[in-house]
Amino acid sequence: MDLADDLSTRPYDVYRELRTTSPVHRVAGTDGRPAWLVTRYDDVRAALADPRLSLDKAHAREGNYRGLALPPALDANLLNMDPPDHTRLRRLVGRAFTPRRVEQLRTPIRATADRLLDALGTHGTTDLVTAYAAPLPITVICELLGIPESRRRDFRSWSNVLVAPDPSRPQVAKEAFAGMLGFLAELLVHKRSSPADDLLSDLIAVRDADDDRLTEDELMSLAFLILFAGYENTVQLIGNAVLALLENPDQMALLRQDPARIADAVEEFARFEGPALLAIRRFPTQDLEIGGTVIPAGDTVLLSLSAANRDPNRFPDPDRVDLGRDATGHLALGHGIHYCLGAPLARAETEIALTALLDRFENLEFAGADPQWRPSMRARGLTALPVHYSRATPAP
Repeated sequence: MDLADDLSTRPYDVYRELRTTSPVHRVAGTDGRPAWLVTRYDDVRAALADPRLSLDKAHAREGNYRGLALPPALDANLLNMDPPDHTRLRRLVGRAFTPRRVEQLRTPIRATADRLLDALGTHGTTDLVTAYAAPLPITVICELLGIPESRRRDFRSWSNVLVAPDPSRPQVAKEAFAGMLGFLAELLVHKRSSPADDLLSDLIAVRDADDDRLTEDELMSLAFLILFAGYENTVQLIGNAVLALLENPDQMALLRQDPARIADAVEEFARFEGPALLAIRRFPTQDLEIGGTVIPAGDTVLLSLSAANRDPNRFPDPDRVDLGRDATGHLALGHGIHYCLGAPLARAETEIALTALLDRFENLEFAGADPQWRPSMRARGLTALPVHYSRATPAP
């Protein structure tokens, strides 16, 4: 099966077919190399928490799909690590994303959302990804890390390339990696000479005070992962949620009538159309049985978060958006020790983004013929979200 093409064009049709025939399938990754794809909720959830499935590429056998190849300076990140290194690094950055810390960020996030909506005026047509869903999270994560506004446009262009690299144009991805590396290296030099009250300055202080706690490559890789994942996951979650509302006007009306539903609504949007089709690839450290299939040690295992979240055995009538549904237990942001570190922040940004948008515009309609999705086997995000919008009363 050509997984990359199928998932780019009709992921949920494909997953429905796969779940029906077997829990586990042999597939080909973007480079044509083989992997095992797991599609049913119970199997995916159990595998996400199974310590025998390693994220460390040292456990991968030659000849299997290995995912995106990163330069060594960016490779020492949490998505390639197991305990104890994973535990050590996660502890260092975890305090920046605690629910308490995120609550303190809600006011500035709402201010950023209002500023972006102010720029749209009272009515018109716009690409909501470019004008709103993308600049909101990039502003939040860059301010958290202490990245100057003048460099944020560069990062966004590199990120757009890396989240869906074109196999026919490998030089473009190489240039994006080179740009990102140079940017982060310059930023670390600047932060060392002029530290500030931001997460990156804090991590540099840890690195320079105690080399045993954080290597230079780990510092660079952490900065890259926090920046990249903090932006990409959230812009996709916001854009996908807005599209779900536009395509389900009855659910939009329900949320307008009862704004207190917003937290539960975000969980349903994440279940229905989460920011990732697949979890990061894993490698069994021993022969392992999943869904009745024995997977040899070192083979590549792909866990489909989106297939699990549309499994009717866990979520009845799963292809329908239902804000009255109990969507707790969805796997859109992972499960187990690799659960998304920035999940509290992504949830808060999405809640605020949707609330501000519905508060501001009384009329909001999709202005495109069909949604245009990024050509990616892993990420699930829109390339654009054209909308017509208007409001009946001035913004507060």
